Amino acid sequence: MLKLLNILARGNVARATEDLYDRNALLILDQQIRETRAALERSRRALALAIAGDQAEARRAAEIDARAADLEGRAVAALGAGRDDLASDAAEAIAELEAKRRAIAEARTRFAAEVARIRATVADATRRQAELERGRRVAGATEAVRRLSAQTGRADTATLREAEATLARLRALQAEASDTEAALTELDGADITERLARAGFGPRTHPTGGDVLERLRRKAGLAPAA
Repeated sequence: MLKLLNILARGNVARATEDLYDRNALLILDQQIRETRAALERSRRALALAIAGDQAEARRAAEIDARAADLEGRAVAALGAGRDDLASDAAEAIAELEAKRRAIAEARTRFAAEVARIRATVADATRRQAELERGRRVAGATEAVRRLSAQTGRADTATLREAEATLARLRALQAEASDTEAALTELDGADITERLARAGFGPRTHPTGGDVLERLRRKAGLAPAA
C-alpha cells in the first residue's frame, strides 16, 4: 500500500510539473530567448576584441619592419665607413627584430584560423537566434489559438532546443580541446627542431647576428669576413 501511494505521489508531482511547464511554455521560451540573445551579444563582443587585438599585432609587426629597415640602412652606412663594431651591434639588433616579426607572423596565422572558426560559429548563432525569435512570434499566435480551443500539449520543441543547445556546447568544448592539443603538438615539434638545429643537425631555423652581418657586408659591396 505504501509503495502504491509513493508511486501515485511521484506521478502527481510529474503531472503537476508537466502542467506547470505547459501553462508557462511561452514565458519559459521568452526567458530562454533573452538569455541566448545576451550570450550571443557577449560572443560578438569577444570576437570584436579578439580581432582588435590581432590588428594591434599587425601594427606592431609593421613597426618592427620599419625599425629593422632603418637599422639595416644605418648598418650598411656604418660598414661603408669602416665601423664594423657598430654594424655588428646593429646586425644583432636586426636579428632579434626579425625573430620577433617571425613569431608575430606565426601567431597571427594560427589566430586567423581560430578567428575564422569563431566568426562562422557566431554567424550561425546569429542566424539561429533570428529564426528562434521568428518562431516565438508564430508560437505566440499558435498558443492563443490553442487556448481558445482548450487543447493542451507538451512543449516538445522546447526540449529539442535544450538538447540542441547542449550538443552545441559539447561540440564547442571538443573543438577547443582539439585546437589546444594541436597547438601543443606544434609547439613540441618546433622545440625538437630547434634543439636539433643547435646541435648541428640540419640547417639553422633562425638567422644569427653573424648571418645578418655577412648579408650586410655583401650589400655594402665588401668581401666576406675571414
